[in-house]
Amino acid sequence: MLLPLLLLVLVSQHALAAVVEVYEGERSVLLPFKYSGFIPEENPTVLWTRNDLNPKSVHLRREETDDLKSQNQHFSGRTSMRPDALDTLDFSLTLRNPQMTDSGNYTCSIQNGREELKLTNIQLHVKDQEVKVEVAEGSESVILPCKTKPDLPEDTTVEWMRFYREIMMVHEYSNGSDQLKNQDDLYCGRTKMNEDLLRTGDLSLTLKYPTERDSGGYICTIYRDKDILRQKVVLQVKERFPSWATALLVHLVVLVVSGGLLFYFRHYFMSDYKVEVDSGEESVLLPCKTIRFLKDTKVEWRDKNNRKVHVYQNGSEWPEEQHQVYRDRTKMERNLLKPGDLSLTLKHPTDDDNSTYTCTVYSREGNMLRKKKVLLHIIVLPSNCLSLL
Repeated sequence: MLLPLLLLVLVSQHALAAVVEVYEGERSVLLPFKYSGFIPEENPTVLWTRNDLNPKSVHLRREETDDLKSQNQHFSGRTSMRPDALDTLDFSLTLRNPQMTDSGNYTCSIQNGREELKLTNIQLHVKDQEVKVEVAEGSESVILPCKTKPDLPEDTTVEWMRFYREIMMVHEYSNGSDQLKNQDDLYCGRTKMNEDLLRTGDLSLTLKYPTERDSGGYICTIYRDKDILRQKVVLQVKERFPSWATALLVHLVVLVVSGGLLFYFRHYFMSDYKVEVDSGEESVLLPCKTIRFLKDTKVEWRDKNNRKVHVYQNGSEWPEEQHQVYRDRTKMERNLLKPGDLSLTLKHPTDDDNSTYTCTVYSREGNMLRKKKVLLHIIVLPSNCLSLL
């Protein structure tokens, strides 16, 4: 039989029912419970149940393995506990792919074949709502709202996280002050929470100077006593004036003002740079620079006929991919990592080299990172001028 002291502990823990909130569509939710009492010596098992279901069993853990023969099929394949739960006394239950129908009161009990004693109750609330916030890029700041009941305990912890490719710590508050040592560099110096947040229950986050890369889902997690509350905020940072609309407006103005000149000078507008050089020069430099250049990227130079002028990949040049017209006539700087100079030297330029050259940088996965165009104009000097030279 279980000891009376154990019963006293169980009643105390049972009185402090926890509340866990999660949004439908999340990967999983944890119903946390760490036990501090005594384990029965004979055939101890830990049982999670929901009394409003039939059968009521959610998960049963024995010393060596899970026993899910009597599990309610609603939870089939979606629950798990630590394999060493009865050794570590961590009886927490993980529920994968939470659904709104999972909302309810979950009870964790321990039994020995003769008696069953309730350890704790956890109220799970699976929500389908999320807050959406829109802001124009260039704004001074935006507020991501998160509110709960006021007069929070002094030991309340608040975490603002973002799940984008990987988990990013946006802002953390605990022990009565901000804790930013684990903050992601992207948000350094850009976040702020209210000073009296424990009194007001307003746990909203102010994000300064929002840009388009800040768009996405943010989770505000509140650790209050035994409760774990979560609120999701979806931030969308919009361009103040869409780039496509700006480009369209510019083109319309140019068409109206310039008319036929736009067609005559079309090569100039298509290029980022224009380079002129006299025929007969030993070489000409086609400029292309980037802020940084990763080691495993690929650089391609092509002419207006889409012929490969020069290819650089995996730390070396690839002349076998080069069009024969440019064989032995091109060169790139050897030290491409610093400072990201991707400029191309074209040797012995002639009138046939008049073209628009495109420098394109690709990632290891083949995604385009940067693209620059250079218009090369070879000035052919009269024969009498060449003789003077």
